[in-house]
Amino acid sequence: MVKYNRETLRALADEGNETAMDRLAELADAESDVAELSGLLDEGCRRAGELLTRRAVAAGDLVELQRISDAGYEQASAELERLLKAPG
Repeated sequence: MVKYNRETLRALADEGNETAMDRLAELADAESDVAELSGLLDEGCRRAGELLTRRAVAAGDLVELQRISDAGYEQASAELERLLKAPG
């Protein structure tokens, strides 16, 4: 597997390459860099939304799920509703 440096991926992502943006999200997730994941979500990266949603569900963080949902990742809305409806 070829490893790409973060700067190259960032340059490609800045040019609109969604695959590079997904790779950046995966790198950030592997490094537990939630700030970078959040930034990528704000840029419209669905993979970042997916990874952040997984983290928020695992932590039971309803506020974070709402934030992710507000940023446009619909699955976070579904997970938030599921957690809110779960018996206490």
